[in-house]
Amino acid sequence: MKINKKLIKELVDNLEEFKLSELEYSEKDIKIKVSRYIQFDQNISSEVTTEKNNKKKIENVSGTEIKSPIIGTAYLAPEPGAKKFVETGKKIKKGDTVMIVEAMKTMNHVPSPKDGVVKSVNVEDGQPVEYGQTLVVID
Repeated sequence: MKINKKLIKELVDNLEEFKLSELEYSEKDIKIKVSRYIQFDQNISSEVTTEKNNKKKIENVSGTEIKSPIIGTAYLAPEPGAKKFVETGKKIKKGDTVMIVEAMKTMNHVPSPKDGVVKSVNVEDGQPVEYGQTLVVID
């Protein structure tokens, strides 16, 4: 069996051009798989670190923290395009829904534990959240 170096070179060039980590080609009884190691850009990791540091600063805000009761996805409104449950500066009453955390296709309403004014909303719409993560701070 003769190795088609031109075909392999073309596959490797496609890896680079399309920024792929792996590419597989097969024809009849010939199967070629090429792959490469992708090194992540330093700028990406520094942005993630900056976001983590910002979250820590937000968590130090005084007031009553409303935390996520479960791991899931936070939604600030009952449906896409609808009015948000809460915004910074809005007065809320005990039991009002501050947001929804969806897990396994179940929408879990997160209620306010007391009356107050929303001091900060610490998550974005559609953002994944962890158990115990501060979602909203009220005063």
